[in-house]
Amino acid sequence: MTDTAIATGNDDAIEAWNTILFDKFVRFRHLLTQGLSAHGEAALGWHPPRRGARAIDLGCGFGDTTMPIAGLVGPGGDALGVDCSARFVDSARADAAAAGIANVRFEVRDIEADALGGPYDYAFSRFGIMFCANPVAALRNVRASTEPDGELCCVVWRKRDDNPWVFVAQQVVERFVPKGDHAEHVTCGPGPFSMASADLVSEQFRIAGWRRVAFERHDAPICIGRDIDEAVQFALAIGPSGEHMRLAGAAGQACLGEVVPALEAMFRGHLGSDGVMLPSSTWVVTARA
Repeated sequence: MTDTAIATGNDDAIEAWNTILFDKFVRFRHLLTQGLSAHGEAALGWHPPRRGARAIDLGCGFGDTTMPIAGLVGPGGDALGVDCSARFVDSARADAAAAGIANVRFEVRDIEADALGGPYDYAFSRFGIMFCANPVAALRNVRASTEPDGELCCVVWRKRDDNPWVFVAQQVVERFVPKGDHAEHVTCGPGPFSMASADLVSEQFRIAGWRRVAFERHDAPICIGRDIDEAVQFALAIGPSGEHMRLAGAAGQACLGEVVPALEAMFRGHLGSDGVMLPSSTWVVTARA
């Protein structure tokens, strides 16, 4: 199979992750990889793959989760990172080569529709499956590539109210900026909170053929800027507030005179020696094939 994802309901999101969203993530990579790593490290600490395991990292992004997984499975194991974005995969390959990690690979795959290889003993996803147009199809596809009794460990965001690191900026932006036309732009898919409900997610896993589904909450502060200005720029580019600004286009730019001071005032109360820090909260979801 070539490094080209087949046509699926994720085509719109794949284009977004290969273009505008990739560029934004590169711009704020230093904040995103550090902030998101707290949740990924907790999940891998609670539910690590065994030594020698064959593991797959779903929606691997920069590969900053795949490479630690390769370390956990050891030289006798293998870690494959897959992502729908060829640009993320190229970046991950370059970083792994520079680090000299021999037991890690990266491939372009749409986890909802493409063959994933395997069978794998362990599957991991940090904020990957939740962006699929049909998460049940993705979970079923992963299940088909997993050994009997193999483990799936996913990290997904909990509800907006428990994630002020993006929600407070979203509220500020939506107060001033009119809603844009989604039809004119590519978007990231269902969005970061599509799997926030434990009831919904447990049913999705059950339908997809997984069993022994369990949820553990993990909370951690996230730095969204080393200073107020960087936090404002982050909010205008990343997350629901950034998407709202992008989709609003010129109308959003016209509101910056109101939006920026409001964001500055809100972030000022969260500025400390480590930068602008705000709470975040996830579910670590585990299941058995």
